[in-house]
Amino acid sequence: MNSILVTGGTGTLGRPTVARLCAADHQVRVLSRKPGPDRVVGDLTTGEGLAAAIDGSGVVVHLATSQGRRDIEQTRNLLKAAAGVQHLVVMSIAGIDRIPLAYYRHKLEVERLVAESGVPYTILRATQFHNLVDRVLSAQRFVPMVLAPAIPLQPIAVEDVAVRLAELVDEPPVNGRVADIGGPERRPVLELARMWKQARSSRRPVLPLRLGGKIFRAYADGAAMVDGPAYGRITFADYLR
Repeated sequence: MNSILVTGGTGTLGRPTVARLCAADHQVRVLSRKPGPDRVVGDLTTGEGLAAAIDGSGVVVHLATSQGRRDIEQTRNLLKAAAGVQHLVVMSIAGIDRIPLAYYRHKLEVERLVAESGVPYTILRATQFHNLVDRVLSAQRFVPMVLAPAIPLQPIAVEDVAVRLAELVDEPPVNGRVADIGGPERRPVLELARMWKQARSSRRPVLPLRLGGKIFRAYADGAAMVDGPAYGRITFADYLR
């Protein structure tokens, strides 16, 4: 039986995705630079060992991500080694074509490379994860207040994204993007910050932060959210509990 290879399988999204695939009785292997149980050794950055790691895998779920152009080079290396793969499932981010962040431009380039590779593929975009919102707010622990950007978000749980990825693995490639997915609630970050403050027993005041520029305006206009019904079921309050 062909196995499923997961890049980034030990990361924030990778762990619940691997668990979900295993629960569905798939044979799953995780790409890693270091050997270990249910791991195959390969390096996305150098390309070393990738062809051997992918050999025997009918499906590759690409969840690994890096900052800067390294993300693009890793995708190029993966695509070179994935010529015989039946289905490449790629994780991306909602709004990357509407928010002028450098990191998002690199993600768009990744999507373009995948689309032009000739490898059968499916791209899934999702909104920001709950833990990212948590991390941004937690990073302010050394300042006397919690700054909350005056923008709306629709955060989603990684567990909900893992469910969708497992569904796509069982479906044929679409050679394009499937519908973007987002969390069950659209909320101003100010509300999310107040929920976070209560859950973390913080006494610091929460203050709205308003910035100028195209990036902030795109977020304020809802570019990071998705159209249509919500896919995720786990709310930010659920995550905080």
